[in-house]
Formats: sequence, structure tokens, C-alpha cells
Amino acid sequence: MKIALIGTTAESLIQFRKELINLLHKNGHVVYAFAIDYDDVTKEKVKSFGAIPVHYCFSRTGLNPFSDVINTYKLYKILKSLKLDLAFSYFSKPAIFGTLAAKFARIQKRYAMLEGLGFFFTNSGGQVSLRTKLLKKILVSLYKVSFRHIESLILLNADDKRDLLVNEKIQVKKVHILGGIGLNMSDYPYCPPPVEPVSFIFVARFLQEKGVYEFIEAAKIVKKKFPETHFCMLGHLDLHNPGSLTIERLNDLKCNNIIELPGHVDNVQEWLAKASVFVLPSWREGFPRSTQEAMAMGRAVITSDVPGCRDTVVDGVNGFLIKPKSAEELADKMIYFLNEPDEIKKMGEASYNIAKMNFDSSIVNINLLSILDIPINTITKF
Repeated sequence: MKIALIGTTAESLIQFRKELINLLHKNGHVVYAFAIDYDDVTKEKVKSFGAIPVHYCFSRTGLNPFSDVINTYKLYKILKSLKLDLAFSYFSKPAIFGTLAAKFARIQKRYAMLEGLGFFFTNSGGQVSLRTKLLKKILVSLYKVSFRHIESLILLNADDKRDLLVNEKIQVKKVHILGGIGLNMSDYPYCPPPVEPVSFIFVARFLQEKGVYEFIEAAKIVKKKFPETHFCMLGHLDLHNPGSLTIERLNDLKCNNIIELPGHVDNVQEWLAKASVFVLPSWREGFPRSTQEAMAMGRAVITSDVPGCRDTVVDGVNGFLIKPKSAEELADKMIYFLNEPDEIKKMGEASYNIAKMNFDSSIVNINLLSILDIPINTITKF
């Protein structure tokens, strides 16, 4: 089969699709990997996986109707010239406009996947602006139009299914819940969690909706009672986002030595290996990759009882689910681990077992290809 994978950035393609591409290539399928920002280096990486890199134009954010129409037409021309059998579009804008371009190009099999519903479906607890309401209506309308033309919609959790198909009344032929998109378990080897001192790690963009403020406040609470406790935040500021942690707040944390702040790192495994417990107090996720990585390495998890996050934790078994936006409850669970350090290893082992059964990309990708109705005979590890 000739297959198009239509995503966004080359980096996300390289980070999250290499095992899928390799599996398809090993089974004799021709894979065209679409991204909006290829350079010579990323093209060569994608070629090494067994795919043909294809550059196309789209704005990842914003809704400029004129620009989106022009870019959809350009994508349609590319897709038509390749004479494809199947188009698999993932992330919000490709799921909409990639699907429509594939329909116009008369590609017979079309599938879309949303790895989370994002900002417009996140309960911020505050008053929703008129602009946000309008943009959400536009987005839902575009989903309704485009998803009429797919064989199946793939989601990562059941809450997203309810919000789209029940609450927003979006109709699709079929819907599948995939769970996590998977990871190469050998890249995230299990290692026993250290407990002297106990340490807590947060890995995400420094955004309000990721729970960054709750993590900071919980760290301050815990530090007053257990001053030797170590806290670490991996990630970066996103100052274009109104929910970003401010530079002033970041500098205050650095000056007061409350939390270690290495910034964005390439070797997240080394930092997870030094941590005792993984923390993600997010307000909503699809199925968080960072949590999957931490669980694969054997880390207990504290996360919010919200869509996506709640799918990663069996409360009291491999960690704890907490009320969203509650720094006090987060601090209480941190203190539990400080008082019961034996539970860190016990729950970490439970996380590892869950990851081994559910997050191994070789298993997840076989499930995904079954949903996409793509035949495979050879199962290989990348």
C-alpha cells in the first residue's frame, strides 16, 4: 500500500512515529511522511526510518480561512500526484484539512486521530471569553464537516469520545480508543527509584493548564516541613501562551533555590532516573507521553483526576489521582511518599508493569494498524 502520514512538525514525526514508519516499511508499504518544517537533517532522519519525507504548508495555530483554503488545495495537489491508497492524519489541523485534501484527492481510505482535545475543551474554572466560545464553535464545525469523510476517528481516551460524539454531537462512522501512542520501552529502561533524598519531577511546558503553579505551590508547602526534599521542573516557558509561567516567577524560583530548573533537556531519561516520583497536575491531556515515559522507567505518579491523566493511574496502586488545581492535595500526596518511602518503589514497579502491558510501541502500533486495516506479516522492533 501507498500510505500518507500527515502530521505537523518533523520533530514530532521523528520522536513519536519512527517505530510505526519502520513497521510499515518492513512490511513492504510505501510511506510518505508529511511535515511542515523539514530541513536537510530531519529529512535524512525520516529517510533512515524507511519513509519518504514530504514538505507541505500549514499554520499549526490560528484560523485564517483564506490561508487554510489555499494550503488545503496545495496539499490536495500533492496527495493526488502520489496516487495513494490511505491517508492517516493526526493532530487537530491535519485531521481537518488533511482529511479534506485526501477526500478531494479521492484517496479511498481516510483516517484521523486526535491526541487530545486541547485548550478549547479544558476546564479552566474561569469565565470563558466570547472569542474562545466562537473559536471552539468554529473548530467543532470543522470537525463535523471533515469527520464525515473518514473511515474511523481514533482517540486516546474515553472522555474525548464523550465530549466530541455525545456533547458536541459529532458523527463518525466508527470511533476507536487507542490509549497511549506508545514508546520504545528500550529507550526508557526500568531503574529503581532513589529515595535519599526523595525527589519529585515535573516534565511539561511551563503552562498554567499543565499544573505548573500547583507544582510550585506544593513544593513550597512540602519544603517547609521537609526541607531536604528535592524538586525538579523540566520544560520551557511559552511566552506566546497567556497561561505561561512568567519570567519574573521563574527567576524567583531560581533565586530562592526552591526547584531545580535545568530547562528543556534532550536526555529526559537521565533526569527521570534521578527522580523518585513523577508529577503531572495537568488540567487535561490526551494520554500524556511524559507520564508513559516515567512509568516505563518505574516511577510512581501523582496526577490530576481529569481526562487523559486519569487513564495512566490506578489510584493507590501505581500512584495517586488528585483533585485538579489543588496544590494542597498535591502536597499531601507528596508528603505521603515522604513518610512512606517504601511505597515509592512498590508503586513504581506497578507503573512499570502497566507500561509494559500497555505502552510498548510494538504492541500499540499493531493495534493501530489493525484499526487502519493495513496488513502486516512481519513484526519487528526498531
